[in-house]
Order: sequence, then structure tokens, then C-alpha cells
Amino acid sequence: MTTTYAITLPAQLRGTVNLPASKSISARALVVSALAGNCRLENLSDCDDTRVLRRALDEQLPEIDILAAGTAMRFSTAYFAVTPGSHVITGTARMKQRPIRLLVDALRQLGADIEYVENEGFPPLRVTGRTLEGGAVSIPANVSSQYISALLMIAPTMARGLRLTLEGDVVSTPYINMTLSLMRTFGAQADWVDARTLLVQPGGYVGGRTFSIEPDWSAASYWYELVALSPDPAATVTLPGLQRDSWQGDSVVWRLFEPLGVQTTFTPEGAVLRKAAPTDAVVDDFTACPDLAQTVVTTFVMLGKPFAFSGLQSLKIKETDRIAALQNELGKLGRRIGADDRRMWMDADSICPAAAEPVIDTYDDHRMAMAFAPCAYRFPALRIANPEVVSKSYPAFWDDLKRVGAEIDVKTE
Repeated sequence: MTTTYAITLPAQLRGTVNLPASKSISARALVVSALAGNCRLENLSDCDDTRVLRRALDEQLPEIDILAAGTAMRFSTAYFAVTPGSHVITGTARMKQRPIRLLVDALRQLGADIEYVENEGFPPLRVTGRTLEGGAVSIPANVSSQYISALLMIAPTMARGLRLTLEGDVVSTPYINMTLSLMRTFGAQADWVDARTLLVQPGGYVGGRTFSIEPDWSAASYWYELVALSPDPAATVTLPGLQRDSWQGDSVVWRLFEPLGVQTTFTPEGAVLRKAAPTDAVVDDFTACPDLAQTVVTTFVMLGKPFAFSGLQSLKIKETDRIAALQNELGKLGRRIGADDRRMWMDADSICPAAAEPVIDTYDDHRMAMAFAPCAYRFPALRIANPEVVSKSYPAFWDDLKRVGAEIDVKTE
């Protein structure tokens, strides 16, 4: 059976929304605190991805099913490479199609014992932990920063530490900086040597720390989209706890939405989003913030604003091929989107017939569901299929929509 939601969004958009904690910081904090020992994490994200990783690290079963959590697959592979015992790490059918060779090759060069259980280059993996000697290794940096973060986080446990050279264009640099900042918070010595080299000293982490996790800027992006698309000229949403000074690269969302008519005021309590006049400045390179691409692309399309965005090369290996998914679903809303492996674009005349009652497929991708929900402002008959996928990062999303006045019609077929 398939569940769909039809969303009636409020004509007047006003409210306060308590966002979930950062999923990205939570994942890193779980790994580093497990390596440090005896740490207390406050405001940990309560979503599928975080629960899966937390269970994997806490229980350390012989076979670990991380389901659809790509972050958990990459981080747990590195973690169990330096943790005593043998573990098979597996996941969903889609997870078994997501490449992991680059990380496995790098770990093997550092002395890790990792085998492919089924298909070469893909999960599931059998990982047998040992103390790694460490040293120097290179890794392509133009696919996923999570490979880099996974290596960095275990590097303090290596006998010689790690000198990591990044090859090619570096994607999602803010996520690497987030990892380094968190490692230093727990006592590691880790930093950039130059634009393509990272150095982590041996010596481990300092245990016994208490660390509190900030709200999730990626989750905030959907509220920016709602304000941008709302017909309410006085639309206002308050997001407690969000601050301009953040480890999260996706905090750039407040700048991305200024050209789309959303002004952000930061107060000691958090961020206040208000409808405002659009500006001219447009950020067009998403190399540092690929998780915002679906939200921003969808908003541009709904506003009828032409765009040409680059830095999208990592979208094809996410929960789904997000470039293809956006093309398919935006086509249902009357727009043809051009794309290649790194870019997406839309011209002013890229119009095609829209579906009378569009049903948005979500492809087991939480961000597809949340990025398309605000489109109900333009397409009142729109329905979101398999809306439960938001549990991956933002389980309370639909409830939060209701709290600001949305109505949701549930249909199961």
C-alpha cells in the first residue's frame, strides 16, 4: 500500500518551529564520543539516521543493518576498522548500489582488514578491527566529503596519525571543517596544512566531555522555502536556536534565500524569517552545500526564476539520483529542467504541460518529500507519496506544518 499526503498550506504563515538537532553534527559526535569514551551528548538528533548509527556503535552486533543511512555506512566502516571484533555492515537494496570503494581503498592502504561480501566496490562489507599504523594516504575529494570525515575521525587512534591528501575538486568543504572542529573539541590535533592536505596527530581523544548539538540548518531550509512561496506578504517564521555562527555549511541557506525574498534576523533566541523584497545576488555553486540543492531548485522553479546551478556532482550518489528525481518530479509541475552530471538549469521558456493532480514520488529520499511539500502553495491538488520518508532526518516535519496551520489529507491505496 502507498500513502499520500495532500497538503493545504495556511494562507497566513506565522509561527514558531523547534527544529530537530543537526543530523550531521550528531553523526560525527557519536563516532568521536565513542572513540573518546565516557562522553555525554545533549540534544542528539532523534531521526532514523542517528538512531541507526547510535545502535550500531552501542550494540556492535556481528551483523549491522544501517538501512538507508549513507552517513552511518561510511562512518561505521571507518569506526569498526579500528575497533576490536569482526562485523558485517549491510543496508537496503539502494545502499548496496551506493559506491564505497574510495573509502575502502584508503582504509586498506592504512592497514584496515575489509572484505566485500557481495559485489566488489559496494556494501555489504565485512570489517575486522585492528590498530592501524596510519601515515600518508590520498583520496579523491570530488565525490563525497563523508569519506574524508570518516578517515579523519579515526585518525587520532592511528599509531602515526594521518596525513591526508585530497585529489581533484574538494566538495562540501564546510562538512570537513565541521569534522575538524568537533575533533578539536574532544582534544584531537587536526587541521589543514594547505588547501589540499590535512594532518591529524596521533594521541587519541579526551574522554569525559559534555557536548550539546545545535539545531539543523538543513531542516531550516524547508521553512525558508515556505516563506518564499507563501502568498502572505507578512509571512514570518521563528526558528529558535539557529545562529549565524554555525559549524554547519548549510547555514548559508539564509544567504541563498535573500534573492528569493526571505530576510533573516538573528536574535539571541534564534532566527526570524520574514517575507521581503528579493535581491539580485544569487549563489550558483552548490559544491559546499549539496543538500540544499533540492530546496533551492524547487523554489526557483515555483517562482518561475531561471537558474544555472553547478557543483551538483554528489547528488547522483545520494539516497537516490537526486538530479534525475528533480527532473522527473518538476516535469509533473510544468517545467523541463536541463542537467548533466554536475549542473542543473532552467530557462524562462522551459515549460511543459503540468499534471492536473500531481503526485510527487519521493524515491525513499526524505529531502524530496520536504522540498516538494511547499509546492502545494502553487499546486493545491499536489500530493506527496510515501511521506513517511521524512523520518530519516526530520520526523516531526508534518506535525510542525500542522502547528503553523497546514491541513493534511491522508490517503492510503
